[in-house]
Amino acid sequence: MPLTQEQKKQFKSIGHHLKPVLIVADNGLTEGVQAELERALSDHELIKVQLRITERESRLAAINELCKAGNADLVQVIGKMALIYRKNPKVNKNLSNVHRHHA
Repeated sequence: MPLTQEQKKQFKSIGHHLKPVLIVADNGLTEGVQAELERALSDHELIKVQLRITERESRLAAINELCKAGNADLVQVIGKMALIYRKNPKVNKNLSNVHRHHA
């Protein structure tokens, strides 16, 4: 189910203060990047990704690939940063950026 505008607004305000936990370079979605994406989404739900890809179209394609690979929703893209979210049904409240923000 896609995110509502209200959810996106809330996640953007949380994401503003986050540091990137994943960096994607010109190599694209390697196995290591995919494994780290999976771990980060499971732990934190809402993550910031930095893309060190100069070509805009390639960057947007990589973001779409990331979301598809991680089964995640794109919240926002600003320049070379992307904010993505995937709900975790068995969330660790100490690690989740969403739950920590509400506490």
